[in-house]
Amino acid sequence: MNRISVVRRRWVGALSLGIGALLGRPTLAALVPTPRQTPGPFYPETLPLDRDNDLTRVDGEDGRATGEYTDLLGQVVDAQGQPLAGVRVEIWQCNAFGRYHHPRDNRAVSLDPYFQGYGSFTTGSDGGYRFRTIKPVAYPGRTPHIHFAVSGPGIQPFTTQLYVAGEPANTRDFVLNSIRDAGARERLIVPFESGRDTPWRASFQLVAEPA
Repeated sequence: MNRISVVRRRWVGALSLGIGALLGRPTLAALVPTPRQTPGPFYPETLPLDRDNDLTRVDGEDGRATGEYTDLLGQVVDAQGQPLAGVRVEIWQCNAFGRYHHPRDNRAVSLDPYFQGYGSFTTGSDGGYRFRTIKPVAYPGRTPHIHFAVSGPGIQPFTTQLYVAGEPANTRDFVLNSIRDAGARERLIVPFESGRDTPWRASFQLVAEPA
């Protein structure tokens, strides 16, 4: 195993430690379920062999993904704010050039062999999840976004999308604005702030409904 793989596995393995402290305590007030959104056409037809929570590296490759690295973390909770364990959180997004790892995305845009494009994480007892990825970028017709799929015991599976606060194209994005309620839309729009180990850090709470 090369040095990059060793470093990567140490980072991934350490994620189970201290996520609860990073996220803080969930509120006990009644919470509104996360707005549902379309998964879009580019969920992977075949999941990659490397499907961990670090999308900036691909196992066996020495390079790193192009883009602005981001630590994306959050928590899956129920309507009472209680953390949900054993929930699978999946994300997928286009690369820094605006292209997905998907055979139907055949636009004349560069592929990035070092960007995983998809990742998954299973929450522990604190309900926390964490990914290292890149800050999402726009492509024709869409504002920057990251797709989420959430599934697990005792909850209704759902898909949604995360959007970047302050992006001018948010006001024109047809998927985001298909949510008519402004308050519901705002729950999907997330500030990206300066991170400690990466240029950016974002936190996104996911509220699941019971099965």
